[in-house]
Amino acid sequence: MATTRNSDDFERAAAGMDYEDPIRDRAASLGASMAENGPEALFDEIENLLPEQWREQISTFPIAAVLLGFGVGIFLGMRKGDEVIAAGTSLITSAAMANLNQVFARAGGET
Repeated sequence: MATTRNSDDFERAAAGMDYEDPIRDRAASLGASMAENGPEALFDEIENLLPEQWREQISTFPIAAVLLGFGVGIFLGMRKGDEVIAAGTSLITSAAMANLNQVFARAGGET
């Protein structure tokens, strides 16, 4: 049994158009907030990802949290460094392209 595919499926996947909209919207909003507020926006986003119980533990034991984060960072850097860099650059590129798309959409609608 043969499967048929639309000819532009691969182009859509390569352009990031097959991802769910909430992911693209979140990446675009993170990119926009990073452009406005700098790295502080990234730290705020990471803080929002943590459950409240973890935040309490981190504020109670800050040195242990820093050491744990440092250890996890070294482990990921040694084991999965290329994948982490690829994922980070992919997120940044996706956010930048989403912002450019919005700018071009606005510019095209106003002329």
